[in-house]
Amino acid sequence: MEPLMPADAQHRLENLAFDLVAKSQGLTSSLHTEVIRSISDLVRSMNCYYSNLIEGHNTHPASIEKALRDDYSSDPEIRDLQLEARAHIEVQRLIDEGKTPAPAFSAAFICWAHSEFCQRLPDELLRADNPDTGGSVQIEPGRFREGDVQVGRHVAVPADTLDSFTRRFEEGYALLPSRAGQIIAVAAAHHRMLWIHPFYDGNGRVVRLQSYARLRELGIGSSLWSVARGLARNVREYKLQLQAADMPRQGDLDGRGNLSMQGLESFCEFFLSACIDQVEFMRSILKPNELMRRIELYCRDEMDAGRLMKGSYNLLREALLAGSFERGRAPEITGYADRQARKVLKALLDRGLLVSDSPKGAVRLGFPEHVLEHWLPRLYPTG
Repeated sequence: MEPLMPADAQHRLENLAFDLVAKSQGLTSSLHTEVIRSISDLVRSMNCYYSNLIEGHNTHPASIEKALRDDYSSDPEIRDLQLEARAHIEVQRLIDEGKTPAPAFSAAFICWAHSEFCQRLPDELLRADNPDTGGSVQIEPGRFREGDVQVGRHVAVPADTLDSFTRRFEEGYALLPSRAGQIIAVAAAHHRMLWIHPFYDGNGRVVRLQSYARLRELGIGSSLWSVARGLARNVREYKLQLQAADMPRQGDLDGRGNLSMQGLESFCEFFLSACIDQVEFMRSILKPNELMRRIELYCRDEMDAGRLMKGSYNLLREALLAGSFERGRAPEITGYADRQARKVLKALLDRGLLVSDSPKGAVRLGFPEHVLEHWLPRLYPTG
């Protein structure tokens, strides 16, 4: 598994790490905490969508939204994908809420994440193909595999060495004194844990959640962005970079470990660049003035088409600026009489443009799937 860290003789990775720190700072400062809460719900769904896409599971955002409302398809295959998506979202929510039992770079964390994810899955998704026998093996939530596996050309470490490899992983990434080194380690560890491949199935999702959690621990990651979108949008390159980092050392000029130093450095550069790209993307679409302008244009078009009532924009603007407001303020905000103001408010709640934690509680901005291309363009692929 050595080297655990790239040499970075030219300081390219260090520069990327500092760039990521600089660009991630202030991402949340321009938005009200209640707006951040709503966007965080959306980003969890987005992260799930792209992480599943990397695994070849294309679960439509509308299907994910329905799953979160307990509205499941009658088609068993689609229903299973909805349950899988919901499981991913619920585990990420636990991470966002600080409910993880151990540091991200630990065997305890990956076992916890795997257990939390798998125990929410239907039985049909808890089996993995066994190429040696032509049959399948049962996946035990949170338990390391007990047999050997091969992923593409990569033969994962023997099952009876998993404890020693994960222990070396913990030790090697625990004591990195520099800030830049800790950030670069997120990229390096992403590959090395996938190389270990501790479970029969679910390794990709668990490792992406591990990277997400570690970035949050370092104060760089947040619930407003996810590297999974960047990896999925360049999924072919992601997988090629992983394969290159799997390669054995390529001669005397390729480090001193058993794995390729050049391959690891290249993967780390790709990973950190993907992180920076996603921070820049989310900063661009979450600028408050631009977001407000897009909401206003949307409301104008919808009112012209007779699908939204007049006064709707006033309420949405207040939710964006103030974070939330009490329902009794609707007449004041819209300038309408109480009965008409309540009708406008109800229509927005019915469409999910405003949401509330209780039937009579304060309302905040919602981001339902059907407005995303208008309010937050390019968050998901079009079509």
